Amino acid sequence: MRNYKHTDPEFTERFEYFAFDEVVNEEGQQLDDITRHMAITAALVGCQGIDEFRLEVPRALDAGMTPVMLKEIVYQAVDYLGIGRVRPFLDAVNDLLTSRGVKLPLGGQATTTLEDRLEKGVQAQVDIFGAHMNEAWKAGHINRWLAANCFGDYYTRTGLDLKQREMITFCFLAAQGGCEPQLIAHSKGNMNLGNDKAFLIKVVSQCLPYIGYPRSLNAITCINKAAED
Repeated sequence: MRNYKHTDPEFTERFEYFAFDEVVNEEGQQLDDITRHMAITAALVGCQGIDEFRLEVPRALDAGMTPVMLKEIVYQAVDYLGIGRVRPFLDAVNDLLTSRGVKLPLGGQATTTLEDRLEKGVQAQVDIFGAHMNEAWKAGHINRWLAANCFGDYYTRTGLDLKQREMITFCFLAAQGGCEPQLIAHSKGNMNLGNDKAFLIKVVSQCLPYIGYPRSLNAITCINKAAED
């Protein structure tokens, strides 16, 4: 592991103070440890920060995030980033868990079958976004895939609840940028489930050192837009 305190002492001093002290302890912007690490982990997948992800995962596990929670974050990321961008993170998680003596595969978390995934995925959409989603899957094959695959295959899994799943989706979208319409929609979904405006701003604040100011400010704009609507 590189020793940045030796090669880049001034930068390391300021970054570590900001990310690990100032941001974490900012009055009114604090999150519990597990929620904070879930958000950061999801944001690092979203911004493709694989090297920082490898540093963050041990911190997250030490703070109480379970291997199941970690795996569920990575699995769900495939719907929002595609396997082309997520596979390195799945490999990293497997490597890190194996190095800690965790036996793979973990216990199954699926609650749907190939026969009922669409029905249960639609119900998850309704639970998050409202009754108008009952018919949304009929608008075309992509909408049907969204209901059956994204929501039916992943949102219905155990290991994370719906509020946690909507939060990490918010982080995937905010961190990758260029997804403002979806970010507004999922800000509303979060709010519908009880992840209110103040909570989402805390999430952005805790992710800021990992995704930078432009995408963080864009996310705040989307949160405000969702709250207005």
